[in-house]
Amino acid sequence: MIARRNCFLVFLLLIGCGRSSNIQSDLFEPGRIAGVLDSPKIDEASGMAASHMNPGMLWTHNDSGDKARIFLIDTLGRHRATVWLGGAVNRDWEDIAVGPGPERDKTYVYVGDIGDNLAKYEYKYIYRFQEPVIPIQDTTIDLEQVDSIKFTLPDGIRDCEALMIDPDTKDLYIFSKREAAVNLYRLPYPQSTSEIMVAEKVLEALPFTLIVAADWSADGAEILLKDYEQVYYWRRKNNEAITELLQAPPVVLPYHQEPQGESIAFDYHGKGYFTLSEKAKGVKPTLMFYQRIAHRTKNQ
Repeated sequence: MIARRNCFLVFLLLIGCGRSSNIQSDLFEPGRIAGVLDSPKIDEASGMAASHMNPGMLWTHNDSGDKARIFLIDTLGRHRATVWLGGAVNRDWEDIAVGPGPERDKTYVYVGDIGDNLAKYEYKYIYRFQEPVIPIQDTTIDLEQVDSIKFTLPDGIRDCEALMIDPDTKDLYIFSKREAAVNLYRLPYPQSTSEIMVAEKVLEALPFTLIVAADWSADGAEILLKDYEQVYYWRRKNNEAITELLQAPPVVLPYHQEPQGESIAFDYHGKGYFTLSEKAKGVKPTLMFYQRIAHRTKNQ
């Protein structure tokens, strides 16, 4: 009864905070509550990505100040496992991505320690390790198995909260956050784990601000960006370059504005996308799902 009441209160808050815009409802349905997170340890979810090795699961992590760990949850919001990163530090983890990496036919998790609210850190870090298949509740990735990609931005110290990986080229992309018009940076593959990299600025002054999350679909065809109020969507044609794609006007997708919502992820099989809120304003962290209409229609 309590869980049902919590879901109802969350639903009312999300609907009440929703912002109308040029929403393309013919692509994805309005969001529905997939579940309220059942673990009190996940209270500042700041990034999310679909697992490739654990079917039907999602990776997430807390914001700055938490321990060096990520969480595996299912699509109902239930905590399934905790993975500890040996030797890593959660200075300001802001986003997570899953995709290819150094070894062929292996899947990797990328955790972005890229936040910097006060613009005081010269270096940013991305931790990379092979995605584990979780047979038990807790797992530790040893220090020797965690790669650290250390880098700077070419135009000074900036706060960043959105990370994604190109599943075809293995390039990593980072969006700045606080500018009136944000920038996009690239860490080309192969990323160095022994020298400090300087990210390449590939797009400047994109017409968005406060970008807090990003995701690139596993098939390489679609990209999502999220700020605190809207979700933006692009679909590639003829494998066009990301620098061309993101300069085209996006489609604004359905989104029920969440309290401190900083996470977004495509479903691994392309059935829709998820968003996840932090614990704020008395509302428990809630996993929302936005069903792809074309996918559902095709299979009915």
